[in-house]
Amino acid sequence: MARSELSKRLIVAAIGIPLVIAAVYFGRWTMGPVLAFFAGGAAWEFYSLAEQRGVRPLRIPGIVGAAALVLIAMVRPAVPLAASTLWTASILLLLGLSLAAIWRRGIGGQPLLAVAVTFFGAILPGGAMAYAIFLRHLPLGANTTEIAHETWRALAGFSLVAYPLAVTWITDSAAYFAGKRWGKRRLMPSVSPGKTVVGGVAGLLGGLAAGWVVIQLICVSWLGLPVNAGLGAVGGLLIAAVSQAGDLAESVWKREAGVKDSGTFFPGHGGILDRLDSLLFTVPASYWWLSLIVGGRAGW
Repeated sequence: MARSELSKRLIVAAIGIPLVIAAVYFGRWTMGPVLAFFAGGAAWEFYSLAEQRGVRPLRIPGIVGAAALVLIAMVRPAVPLAASTLWTASILLLLGLSLAAIWRRGIGGQPLLAVAVTFFGAILPGGAMAYAIFLRHLPLGANTTEIAHETWRALAGFSLVAYPLAVTWITDSAAYFAGKRWGKRRLMPSVSPGKTVVGGVAGLLGGLAAGWVVIQLICVSWLGLPVNAGLGAVGGLLIAAVSQAGDLAESVWKREAGVKDSGTFFPGHGGILDRLDSLLFTVPASYWWLSLIVGGRAGW
């Protein structure tokens, strides 16, 4: 990697990581606007990929819809509270896109394809980022530590969001380095030529280990959350599989569009969609798993 490229990556990481940590720690009113921005940006990049194949999505309604889903979760930061509102907003978005396609696309403008791509491009990032807020505010029960309640709750919520972030990052890193060192047989060469079977297995094992570490060392030993570390490890394994599937999904989209990166928002790192690819899948999966083993289905 060129020195200038590495410098860009380091600068982005030095600025971005503290901002993400602060947003997650302070919770929904800080997370909401940040995640809404990234959801809208991811939708924009998804539509750009679609345009490479001749599709003309309805950009503005789709971007607004993606951001709106996150902001609904910000106002109602629990699935039982937000479900009906999110469902209504999704249906209204679909109906609005269908009506907009009549005037903006017409029969000759592939209205069916435009509506489908626009709706998918809004629901995927908007829904996933909404789940990040739900995960941060997952009901946990009584404080079992001596830390002041508000601080404990912030740290506990932060640890739950750190779970998919750590598992996804370790999965990706383990797969990359193991595949680079020992990988020979390609996993899916038509989709992502660089991924290997050895790398895929290493990613699964890395996710399993990361899941155990986060739950045991942070959630249980430090914060005293009522969760079994073994189930955390099982969740890490499942989420690692979801992570790799999500990564392959974005690879398919970019390969069809004929581009290497979805955008250039992060210098040296690619676009927003490039950074969120696996997280769009692992964050909702982590919420469902953790709400089962930590919240006792309280968040379903």
